[in-house]
Amino acid sequence: MDFVLPRYSVAVFVDGCFWHGCPSHGTRNFRGSNASRWEAKIATNMERDARNTEAARDAGWTVVRIWECEVRADAGRAAQRIAHAAHRSVPVLPGGPCQPVVTATSKVASAPSSSCGRVGQ
Repeated sequence: MDFVLPRYSVAVFVDGCFWHGCPSHGTRNFRGSNASRWEAKIATNMERDARNTEAARDAGWTVVRIWECEVRADAGRAAQRIAHAAHRSVPVLPGGPCQPVVTATSKVASAPSSSCGRVGQ
């Protein structure tokens, strides 16, 4: 992750076009004695990016991935994508400890209680 907005559970990755295989600007055909090494490196980076995105989403984060070229072309629009993701997320407000709802069978309920400080619950 390049940065997070913890209040909104938004994780932002800004991926370099070369190192992460941008579909518009990433190198497709490597030449020279190290061509296979570079192809493998970029492929490995892309696989790791996919795993990291999945892990962050599984942990409850909203993931925003932005290409380097997007920032260079229109930084304001890239920032708007992040703001939109934060706006869609329900912020966790600072306050007392979150107390999970416990049922009679001592299982934690899947929905957070209103005492968790989440807006709109």
